[in-house]
Amino acid sequence: MPRIATNDFVVKFANVNGSGSASANQLFAKSILRMGIPIASRNIFPSNIQGLPTWFEVRVSGEGHLGRRGGVDLMVAMNPQTWDRDIAEIDSGGYLLYDSTRPMPASRFRDDVQVIGIPLTQICNTAYTDARQRQLLKNIMYVGALSALLGIEPAVIEQLLAEQYKGKEKLAKPNRDAFHMGRDWALRNLTCPLGLQLQRTDAVGNRIYVEGNAAAALGAVYGGATVCAWYPITPSTSLAEAFERHCKRFRTDPDTGKKRYAIVQAEDELASIGVVIGAGWNGARAFTATSGPGISLMQEFVGLAYFAEIPAVIFDVQRAGPSTGMPTRTQQSDLLSAAYASHGDTKHVVLLPEDPRECFDFGAASFDLADRLQTPVFVLLDLDIGMNDWLCEPFQWDDSRQLDRGKVMTAEELEAGRTFGRYLDVDGDGIPFRTYPGTHAQKGAFFTRGTSRDRFAKYTEAGAAYVDNMQRLLRKFDTAKSLVPRPVERRAAAPTTTGVIYYGSSSAAMKEALSALEADGIQLDAMRIRAFPFHDDVMDFIARHDRVFVVEQNRDAQLRTMLMTEGNVDPARLIPVLHYDGTPITARFIRAAIADRASALKVVPFAGAAAE
Repeated sequence: MPRIATNDFVVKFANVNGSGSASANQLFAKSILRMGIPIASRNIFPSNIQGLPTWFEVRVSGEGHLGRRGGVDLMVAMNPQTWDRDIAEIDSGGYLLYDSTRPMPASRFRDDVQVIGIPLTQICNTAYTDARQRQLLKNIMYVGALSALLGIEPAVIEQLLAEQYKGKEKLAKPNRDAFHMGRDWALRNLTCPLGLQLQRTDAVGNRIYVEGNAAAALGAVYGGATVCAWYPITPSTSLAEAFERHCKRFRTDPDTGKKRYAIVQAEDELASIGVVIGAGWNGARAFTATSGPGISLMQEFVGLAYFAEIPAVIFDVQRAGPSTGMPTRTQQSDLLSAAYASHGDTKHVVLLPEDPRECFDFGAASFDLADRLQTPVFVLLDLDIGMNDWLCEPFQWDDSRQLDRGKVMTAEELEAGRTFGRYLDVDGDGIPFRTYPGTHAQKGAFFTRGTSRDRFAKYTEAGAAYVDNMQRLLRKFDTAKSLVPRPVERRAAAPTTTGVIYYGSSSAAMKEALSALEADGIQLDAMRIRAFPFHDDVMDFIARHDRVFVVEQNRDAQLRTMLMTEGNVDPARLIPVLHYDGTPITARFIRAAIADRASALKVVPFAGAAAE
């Protein structure tokens, strides 16, 4: 039977990279948003410039689910290279839209899929003579056909085209014409609408549609960052580029035109973090944006910043590794390398945002944390959050909020004879006072280094002094527990002794999976971890449950490893649920993985377990 659904289905576009399809696919996605219907869109693209397969997935969810569901209800198959794989992805009863200019044998189709053929190439060749124009406008034509098949209001598409090509009527007109050409052909030749339909609603509300990298970059501006040093690497490049755009607007003197920021594209990642550390030592708020391979190269300087206690912020937009791995695929595989970066005994503050709203919030907060703790702070996004547009709550900012520069001793305090020991813990929180270079002509700190020293920064290799310093750094890390974002807990509808822990971009799919599992009779308390060091609430949550599923997107269960290490947790109590094929985790995957294990473990509501 054909799939019948309103405001609840998945459309996937299979294209060739470099064919100009991205603009048309985004036009399709935004038109649904303009009709007030929530969507989640994801771009799956290759790591080359042109010619390889690319996909764009749009999940339509009137209920507001923003994670990947899994499966496809309508495949727009425009790439012969991936035809068989694309056809296989369609759920039974789903639909296939393809370019029928060249006839396809019946053996290439599935009996349980509804086939929609449109001779797009033929229509384009008849209407246009320019080869590039034929290629680009064919994409707009299938958007026109989809508007008729699914019920997208044509006025919405026309308005979006007008906005996109404002002041460029020579581009706007052929795009409008191609849109109506595809729409009119579908209305004349096909049954419209399909079983999949869109109905205008008001479920989007005041939410915004924004990329995580752009949100994090704006957070950096609001957090007081004035220096960015970076080396281009997918998928973090757009974060540095967005910071430059934001700075041109917010960090340029309106009267003189003077730039009040510095952005340096260094020769490599090690040089980038070196610039950041130098700027941080001099009192600027500075950051770098990178991905896993960059974190590997930065290890030595990250250790220097930790040991010399210099503020720095590192935005790590994670991708699939190791080595080059899959540079345009997503994973959560840098957790261990960030948390314990560099040789020797190190522990770093790590923030784990779930969406662009938290990318903005945590991006701004990371600079206060770095200054207050005098240490590197990692903000771990991933490609799914960083390079895709997400529907999220609008950003908020309190204009009365002041930057927290932490313990900085002034020239007046030094002149008055206040005791200054650069590595002296005066109040038991592990955080010493610092001075900005040049604060006082004779007193304060004028240089720093990564060798062992005493509390007054005098070089020494005495074991007792080294141990004293390393223990103080642990006290500081313990202090960080009270400063980083607390975990978010969700109690099950019925008492249970089983829980689940997750973090970052897994959150959207996890929320949907929890509802589905509850409908299946599987009750789970849930906790989303938002930072390392782990708040005491995390270990309390584990202690209250006999078993805890740990959902993450990597092979080696990195969060689970950290929970065992930091909390001395029995490994048998932590059950890994791992997804690491480079695509974002889906609600279907989580539901199936937990349901299978829950059945084997006889997970039942607590009252039932007690009665048994």
